[in-house]
Amino acid sequence: MTDVQEAPVDLVALSADEVVTEAYARDLPLPDGGVLVLVTLDNGRDHTRPNTFGPKSLLALEAVLVAQKERAARGEIAGLAVTGKPFILAAGADLSQASRIPSRAAALELARLGHRALGRLGEFAVPTFVFINGLALGGGLELPLNADYRTIDASAPAVAFPEVFLGIVPGWGGSTILPNLIGIEAALKVIVENPLKQNRTLTAQQAFDLGIADAIFPSAVFLERSVAWAADVIAGRTKVERPHAPGRLERAVKWDVAIRIARKSLESKIGTVPKSPYAALELLAGAKKATNRAGVLAGFAAEDEALADLLAGDQAAASLYAFDLVQRRAKRPAGAPDRSLAKKVTKVGVIGAGLMASQFALLFARRLKVPVLITDLDQARVDAGVARIHGEIAKLAERGRVNPDEANRLRATITGTTDLADYADCDWVIEAVFEDLGVKKQVFANVEPHLSPEAVLATNTSSLSVDAIGADLAHPERLVGFHFFNPVAVMPLIEVVKASRTDDPSLATAMSIAKDLKKNAVITKDAPGFVVNRVLAKVLGEAMHAVDTGTPFEVVDHALDPFGLPMTPFELLDLVGLQVGAHVLDTHHAAFPDRFFDSANLHALADAGVLLEKDDKGEVKGFDKRALAIVKKSLPKQTTPMTAEEFRRRVEDGLADEIHRMLEDGVVAAPEDIDLCLILGAGYPFQAGGITPYLDRVGASERLFGATFHTPRIAGPASR
Repeated sequence: MTDVQEAPVDLVALSADEVVTEAYARDLPLPDGGVLVLVTLDNGRDHTRPNTFGPKSLLALEAVLVAQKERAARGEIAGLAVTGKPFILAAGADLSQASRIPSRAAALELARLGHRALGRLGEFAVPTFVFINGLALGGGLELPLNADYRTIDASAPAVAFPEVFLGIVPGWGGSTILPNLIGIEAALKVIVENPLKQNRTLTAQQAFDLGIADAIFPSAVFLERSVAWAADVIAGRTKVERPHAPGRLERAVKWDVAIRIARKSLESKIGTVPKSPYAALELLAGAKKATNRAGVLAGFAAEDEALADLLAGDQAAASLYAFDLVQRRAKRPAGAPDRSLAKKVTKVGVIGAGLMASQFALLFARRLKVPVLITDLDQARVDAGVARIHGEIAKLAERGRVNPDEANRLRATITGTTDLADYADCDWVIEAVFEDLGVKKQVFANVEPHLSPEAVLATNTSSLSVDAIGADLAHPERLVGFHFFNPVAVMPLIEVVKASRTDDPSLATAMSIAKDLKKNAVITKDAPGFVVNRVLAKVLGEAMHAVDTGTPFEVVDHALDPFGLPMTPFELLDLVGLQVGAHVLDTHHAAFPDRFFDSANLHALADAGVLLEKDDKGEVKGFDKRALAIVKKSLPKQTTPMTAEEFRRRVEDGLADEIHRMLEDGVVAAPEDIDLCLILGAGYPFQAGGITPYLDRVGASERLFGATFHTPRIAGPASR
């Protein structure tokens, strides 16, 4: 490859609005004579828009590299280095462009263009370097891997390959080069394991320790030290060792074993529906043969084909849709009032001192950095709640999550009382008591007379009517639903419920608090179950109805495996608790008796406290024999068991119908909000795009209401 080649017309046309990352070259004189060319990537935007690579950006980079390669061939330069604009090398492919790829042929051309442009770094007659001066994700990490040497800024915030999380694979050299640089086990962690752990990233030090970077320098002197280090490498004064590169034993024995173990682990944890993790495994397995240039090129060709297959498939389209929801829509919630209406919160009151209330109190104290007051029926319960919180603070300190000063501040910030008059100066008061309408109404009736007129009230109800909870309040306009998901500190979603009388200042305050808590908030109408619990109740209700009418537990539990969910219906029921599940199902049956089943068996299982049988480590072995006996005893004489396919179709159609009704009733603004809630609040997989794209792909939307939730790009053919 000697000349810059043009990208296919369709790629260039598709990238008409691409924010182009330009490559600016300048010559730096070296102490020993000669010139080091420094190429800086910069898209001309501030730090809020990282450098990315669309077709135009790749062509711009390639043009600069080809020109400098010709200078190297003429002996005019001694080396070339690439770095980024301040604090950012590159965030990889421009996903806004990738999501528009219209065909597999276009996807293949994009894969080849990326390989060709970044691969120019490996064609120079002089050493090439990349100075990783900040964020390096996806293609932004593949860029340095294509060079001969790499340095990294010790303050670089994140180094990672998120592709598998997004339904694709590292397809511009990463899947082939990385395992041959740092070994197969480390590469499996970076390329497969970390993305599936909520997109875990590496710190700069971790990247250096793994061998991804050859040298690490402090931020204040990073560029200066990197240039000096490169000069020493060029002059031969510094020899770079690669101790993590795989040796003969690893290639002969460990490589295949590691791939086999990883495959079994994936199958047990996520099933076989997601395509990208297994495509990545195939590429990593093949990378064992990349011991010479021919082997590397074969690996690159395999990457091209795998990336093209995935980019053109429905899972990547759904993943990119889900990624856009989390990155964009979650930051601009539909229906949110002007932020300027939010009231200032200087003190928080939590009604309750149990486990959930304790989690609330600690989170508010950590994130809002304001005093937090808890209460309960008597001093013993209050003292137990405060002690529980202090214990959690101690655990945070032991793990290094908070320093000693912060731990002391938190302990001093969170106090307890049995005197509701102490709530007079609280600006935000949230209840965390038993899920019973009468109990919640009484709690607010007791505390409201002590509150200032400006205080905002919040209920953490998961399925009760917020209007009903506030029916007897003197000022129901200041009550808002604020539904957390468990565990409170981890789950990123809060359903903020706007009741019929909730005013904009109260709603704005709730949205502001959610943001300060570092949570994503979705505004919902006051309707049974809001979003997440209504969808889950539909699934659990159908599951129990199928069992109640004779379908075996095992058939029901695995019939929904094609959904790609993190757990089966009965594992979910076990997690939320049988009593809670029964209560949620009862609530929905009362609201919609024609569409949500009640289940006497679920109450019987809850009373007996039996469902799943587990081993000593908590792993599920099967169904408890007592649970099977309870259900068998109540089966009608004429049972109507369903096949797995029949049950799955019934659930799909039921969900399509229920979600369509939710949208018609204005529970949320759009299907995107349904998907956002289920991704963030119920662990629905990215590769499905939530639930509505899945229902489109399997035809349930068309069957139930004669249309689809989304455009054909998201609602492509089903992949089962």
